[in-house]
Amino acid sequence: MLPLERLQEAQRLIADTLAPTPLLLDHVLSERIGRRVWLKGELFQRTGSFKPRGSLHWVRTASREELAGGLGAVSAGNHALGLAWAAGQLGIPVTIVMPENASRFKVEGSRALGAEVILHGDINAAWELMHRLVAERGLTLVHPYDDERIIAGQGTVGLEILAQAPDATAILCPVGGGGLIAGIGSAAAALRPGLSLIGVEPSGAASMAHAWAQGAPSRLEKVETCAKSLAAAIVGEHSYPLCRETTQAMLQIDDAAIGRAMHHLLYQAKLMAEPGAAVGVGALLEEAVALPPEGDVVVVITGGNMSREELIPFL
Repeated sequence: MLPLERLQEAQRLIADTLAPTPLLLDHVLSERIGRRVWLKGELFQRTGSFKPRGSLHWVRTASREELAGGLGAVSAGNHALGLAWAAGQLGIPVTIVMPENASRFKVEGSRALGAEVILHGDINAAWELMHRLVAERGLTLVHPYDDERIIAGQGTVGLEILAQAPDATAILCPVGGGGLIAGIGSAAAALRPGLSLIGVEPSGAASMAHAWAQGAPSRLEKVETCAKSLAAAIVGEHSYPLCRETTQAMLQIDDAAIGRAMHHLLYQAKLMAEPGAAVGVGALLEEAVALPPEGDVVVVITGGNMSREELIPFL
C-alpha cells in the first residue's frame, strides 16, 4: 500500500484549492438495510467528480521537464475534465484523446476548460493515437489511474471518509481502472485496518475481477456497459496490486441494477449521479454485499457528469 505520509502530503498539497466533499445520510437505504448508509458526495467536487484530486496532485508534484512540452491523456471523460482543470491552474496545455462515443457533455466541458480534445475510435484506438502524439509532440502522458501520484491524490477521498465516518466498518467503491480504490485502500489499511473495503464493477467491464482471477492485469476482449466512467478494458500495473492487497471483495452488478440504483439516487437521495457512480448503491439494493455484522456503511458516489440526453433513460 502507499505510505500514509504520502497520502497526507497529497492532502496538504491540494487542500488550498479542493475542499472536502460532504458525507450525506441516505435515510431510505439506511432503513432498508437496517444500518446507517452514508453517501460520499464526490459529484460535488470541482469538475463534478473525484478526478481533480489526483490530477491536481500530479501537476503540483511534476517536474519542469514533465510540464515543458504539455500534457497528454486518454479519457472517457472525467479524467479529461479533471486534468484540463488542474493543468489550467498553471497554464499548462493539455491534449486529450477521447473515444468517439465519449459523453458530449464531458467533451464540451473539457474543451471549455482549455483542453485540445481529439475524438478517435474506441478506447484502444484512442490509446494508440495518444502514444503517437506523445512521441511526435513531446507530451508527458498523465495516466488516468496507473500512476502513484494520481493514486495518492485519489487516496485523499479515503482520508476524508475515515475522518467523517468514525463508525464506518465498510466502504463500497466503484472500480474502473482501480486508481480510486487503490488510494482509499491505502488510507484504510493504515488508519482502520479492520474496515471492509468492497469494490463494485459493472459486469460488462469487470476488469479488476478479471485481473484478480488471472493474477495480473489482463485486457478484457469486450467492454460493454452503461457505466462509461468504469469502462476500463485493463486495470493498472500500479493500481492492481494495491487493490488486491487492501480490498476484501470485488463485486459485479449488471446494467439493469445500475439503472435501479440511478433511479434510487435521483428520486430517493435527490442526487444526479452518473451510472458509474451508482454501482455501490446498486450492490446494496441488490443485496449482493456481505457486510460486517454492525457499523455504518459508506458508498462513494464518484461523479455526476451527464447531459440531459444521457440522463433521460434513467428517469
